[in-house]
Amino acid sequence: MPLAAVPGEAHALETQSCAPITESAVQGLFEGWNQALASGSPETVAKLYEPGALLLPTLSPTNRSDPEAIADYFNAFLKRQPTGKVTSRRILLGCNQATDAGTYRFQLHQPDEQLNARYTFVYGFDGQQWRIVHHHSSLVPQIGQPA
Repeated sequence: MPLAAVPGEAHALETQSCAPITESAVQGLFEGWNQALASGSPETVAKLYEPGALLLPTLSPTNRSDPEAIADYFNAFLKRQPTGKVTSRRILLGCNQATDAGTYRFQLHQPDEQLNARYTFVYGFDGQQWRIVHHHSSLVPQIGQPA
């Protein structure tokens, strides 16, 4: 059935507007997140996430799905003084959504350690700003580990 034949759907499609975003702007969203890590404030980091966002964190087995739980994860993670750097990425742009996925490396300073991880950030435009709606991060398996 054509979309125009479904009452209300065609109108919804016609009135939806897409917020413009570029690949470099998505890269900037990651840099803003990385700067929030450098602030040392879990609340500053958590504010970058949509209230209903899902965080599947790198160093915790607990999924975080509300602002308090997300801030709680970053409370522990930020004590390790992380700095992140993207090592490879692919960005996909959509209507009011952008996905940034790839690998990043964290330098942790407490204790001194380097972590290589895979990541996916899904950003959504909430009508005013781009916010993280989904973030998955997992350690890259060591070579030689069974698949």
